[in-house]
Amino acid sequence: MPDHTSTTKGSGSLYAQERQSRILQIAATDGRVEVAGAAEHLGVTPETVRRDLKALESSGRLHRVHGGAIPVEKLDFEPTLAIRTQAQADEKARIAAAALQLLPEEGTVIVDGGSTTALLAEGFPRDRKLTVVTASLPLASALLPLSNVSLHLLGGYVRARTQTAVGDWATAALGELYADLAILGTNGLSVEHGLTTPDQREASVKRAIMTASRRRVVLVDSTKIGVDHFTRFATLEQIDTVVTDSAAAAKTCNAITAAGPEVICA
Repeated sequence: MPDHTSTTKGSGSLYAQERQSRILQIAATDGRVEVAGAAEHLGVTPETVRRDLKALESSGRLHRVHGGAIPVEKLDFEPTLAIRTQAQADEKARIAAAALQLLPEEGTVIVDGGSTTALLAEGFPRDRKLTVVTASLPLASALLPLSNVSLHLLGGYVRARTQTAVGDWATAALGELYADLAILGTNGLSVEHGLTTPDQREASVKRAIMTASRRRVVLVDSTKIGVDHFTRFATLEQIDTVVTDSAAAAKTCNAITAAGPEVICA
């Protein structure tokens, strides 16, 4: 089992978000997190860890078992969009707001599906004309009333869990496009394995989005950093910018930057 004790100094003063991010990293590395071990590692009481595990289970990030918890990936389970939208809501709102600052003054943007990318619509600029291509039903619905947006919805099989179109129709359409900017979501990001997602069909669409774009921006909250899923769709070297929240560890952000992307902490 990897040694997590080297990062325990000062852990007792961590905020809940930071503790939960560390707990997810342990679970991803070891395949399981034990209450007693996590309490010692974080410098908190077992009851505090149990509360964190309960919160992480409620947001669909972990599944509690006797004495601890295991990653949901171990159960071949992906949280629904509704559950993911509720998790880290404030952090995702800040990430989305920062991502909006990266939009071009004009041109075409491909926006991936996901709980964070869906929030882009709330502050989408009204002062410029943009063409937006997306496979996300919630995002398309939210952008439809904007007269300055030329909206294109990709077709295909719609996954109920993510409310996003996947499959050959979507990837074929993307193969005919080239955009100024792509804004992608991801279920996991690690320095070792890049960007990953549980579903192979989602991964295929994400790869096609990247191929169809000149610049690639990834939105990822800090609890997904250090987490790996079943299918990789990109390496860090293929990404231009990573937008995350301020709870992301500085050491990890530096490692991501060393791999190539600019890191923006919102």
